[in-house]
Amino acid sequence: MASENAEKVDLSLNTVSDTKPKKEWINLSLRVLSFFATASATLIMALNKQTKTLVVATIGTTPLTITLTAKFLHTPAFIFFVIVNGIVSLYNLVVIAMDILGPHYDYKGLRLGLTAILDVMAMAVAASGDGAATFMAEVGRNGNSHAKWEKICDKFEAYCNRSGVALATSFLGIILLLVVTVMSITKLSKLNRI
Repeated sequence: MASENAEKVDLSLNTVSDTKPKKEWINLSLRVLSFFATASATLIMALNKQTKTLVVATIGTTPLTITLTAKFLHTPAFIFFVIVNGIVSLYNLVVIAMDILGPHYDYKGLRLGLTAILDVMAMAVAASGDGAATFMAEVGRNGNSHAKWEKICDKFEAYCNRSGVALATSFLGIILLLVVTVMSITKLSKLNRI
């Protein structure tokens, strides 16, 4: 009878240990996806550039043209977007390395607590960059009649479309980082209950 109880305890411990690594891999996979999303948003916006030649006047039969270039460096909100997504990408890369190597160097849950706090901070910074860039994208797409700001997306459509893709990708990265943050905080709270 006693040996049967011991076997039951061993079996239940084995099932717990089998599910724990699965959650670790889910967390790591989501963080890797978040890294790719924020890194691709950074690259898409940083390489976003469109040059267009526009006719501004006609003198007789000769058109007077001007060549204009739209790039992310012309808008401080887009510069902030690129910097913030680059920082969050770098942060995700460091945490991925720590998740792979970290269990060997964990000091009583310090890594988990610090990661949860830094996840929240990274998410907040990324959200502020996305908010600023989204505002500027809205002004570029529709203009603002009250401030007399003309829209530019009717002239630089490819530039605006690539900016929209970068924003959508970055928002996907933030959502994935939110899920990872919730998982990290849940894991930390379970660790503190024991």
